[in-house]
Amino acid sequence: MIRFIDAERPRFGVEPICAVLQVAPSTYYSAKSRKPCRRRLSDERLKVHIGRIHEANYGVYGARKVWRQLQREGTTAARCTVERLMRQMGLAGRVRGARRRTTVPPTRVPGRSTWSSAASEPPAQTPCGWPTSPTWPPGRDSPMQPSS
Repeated sequence: MIRFIDAERPRFGVEPICAVLQVAPSTYYSAKSRKPCRRRLSDERLKVHIGRIHEANYGVYGARKVWRQLQREGTTAARCTVERLMRQMGLAGRVRGARRRTTVPPTRVPGRSTWSSAASEPPAQTPCGWPTSPTWPPGRDSPMQPSS
């Protein structure tokens, strides 16, 4: 929300934006003057190390190997933190071998949905006006037959 107010501040001002969002302007100003939390500071410090290690190893290290390298260098961090930060940074290790393809998707006709009933033709009608269905032909006990 703070980023949104910062982006629209030159255009509308803080007070009108806060009135529309139903947030007190003092909330915005206190958030702007507040120091960053310890987690954010440690994340920024770790991101530098993670990026350096990932780049030094040709971008092939995944989260586990980056985490182990951080431990060898004496930087303490949880492995889940390294995983989270690598996801945020868009970093990933290389996967060995070819990926196994278990299914082959069906070929699709462009511009036509296969599962939508709106895209299919309406059912054919019998001479008496009843719709026919290939999955449920009208029979003796069919609710499609008119009652006598």
